[in-house]
Amino acid sequence: MKPSAALYSRLRRLPLSTKQVSNGFYKGTGSGAMGRHTKHGGYVIEWQKVRNYIVPEGLKDFKLTPFVTETFTPPKSRKLGVNGRAYLKKWKQENGSD
Repeated sequence: MKPSAALYSRLRRLPLSTKQVSNGFYKGTGSGAMGRHTKHGGYVIEWQKVRNYIVPEGLKDFKLTPFVTETFTPPKSRKLGVNGRAYLKKWKQENGSD
């Protein structure tokens, strides 16, 4: 059996919410657990579950510059705000083109 055209137009595939499923469902964030809870309310980190990030050899001498410079002062006028192009232009003047 297939739904009618009127009913089928109302059926959409939206992200699943907790109101659409039974009680006790927890969607989560996909971050994963790196330990476990104790019965006394604490948290024990299990080091075999902790993520280790390996940096490639080519990035060890790579110099990163901060995108927000410490010498930048925002404009005093609140009416104008900060324009994106003006901000990037001032950042390039103070930090160079790198």
